Amino acid sequence: MIKDKPLSKPLSTPHFDLTNRFVMAPLTRQRAGSGLVPHALNALYYGQRSSAGLIVSEASQISPRGLGYANTPGIYSEEQIEGWRLVTDAVHEKGGRIFCQLWHVGRHSHPFLQEDGGLPVAPSAVAEPGHITTPRGKVETVVPHALTVEEIEEIINDYRKAALNAIKAGFDGVEIHAANGYLIDQFLNDNSNIRTDKYGGNAANKCRFAIEVTQAITEAIGSSKVGIRLSPSGTNFGIRNENPVETFEYLVNELNKFDLAYIHLIEPRTESLIRLPQYLKKVTPHFRSLIKTTLITSAGYDFASADKVMLDGHADLVAFGKMYISNPDLAERYALDAPLTPYDENTFYGGGSAGYTDYPFFK
Repeated sequence: MIKDKPLSKPLSTPHFDLTNRFVMAPLTRQRAGSGLVPHALNALYYGQRSSAGLIVSEASQISPRGLGYANTPGIYSEEQIEGWRLVTDAVHEKGGRIFCQLWHVGRHSHPFLQEDGGLPVAPSAVAEPGHITTPRGKVETVVPHALTVEEIEEIINDYRKAALNAIKAGFDGVEIHAANGYLIDQFLNDNSNIRTDKYGGNAANKCRFAIEVTQAITEAIGSSKVGIRLSPSGTNFGIRNENPVETFEYLVNELNKFDLAYIHLIEPRTESLIRLPQYLKKVTPHFRSLIKTTLITSAGYDFASADKVMLDGHADLVAFGKMYISNPDLAERYALDAPLTPYDENTFYGGGSAGYTDYPFFK
């Protein structure tokens, strides 16, 4: 492999050593087995992509209540732990490193997706706009149950237990999913969090849940095994923030106190910025000077733009999503200037091996 290309260079940090600067981004593929348990096909899929410097697994719900899509894996049962062990063993056997992304979707769910048929939960009783896909088809979203303080504490404990389960399953660490309009992000944003208690209102209160989740997890497994993903300019599922820069600068400064393994930032979609001029058009350069640990950047990068963000010194690692779906040897193709295999969007979600483990290697 050519070592002088920016993404091919190894990375050594106080928390881990990586063979290159490629991160396989977390990608929901909806291929878990019965009981939302990972299985041999999932192990093959991740093992094929183990040449990435770091793999972040698809989002895995920390409890049954955290489910928002059909056939996404969990990390709360013994069977799921054993299933994930197949995956981590497959990655480690090939010299790879893998973190488990911990997920609770919050209001982005429906009684049809809940074990007891109950309402999804959220910071406030504010419905997500639009529709949601369930096993019974596309339906209108519902007004969620507003969490009590006691229930918030229970969910924080669910995150703690899920992190311990991930380490038990052989993961090298965990990534807290605090982005893209799911539960933690719902606390961070104004129109989904209208609470008047210690979890709502000013930036410190809106960030409190994210900080308490991070604290619980770092105390359980150690800060060197914990990363977090943020979308400071995100608008997924109707999320809006009147002061996103203030909110996320406060959050990043608080997260710095934990000495995390990394902070993973998502760049915004261009169309959202046209409507929301207060949102940062370039998230990564803005936060580079504030973040005191390894910075991963993601969303929409090709090789040329990834090289540039690295050479400009704005990021330490670059995460790729769709490109990894159809190019399991993406890092090698980059190093060799080899052509890329196009992906088939029709096979992104659900199904079997087609569009999952049957994409070719270059050599």
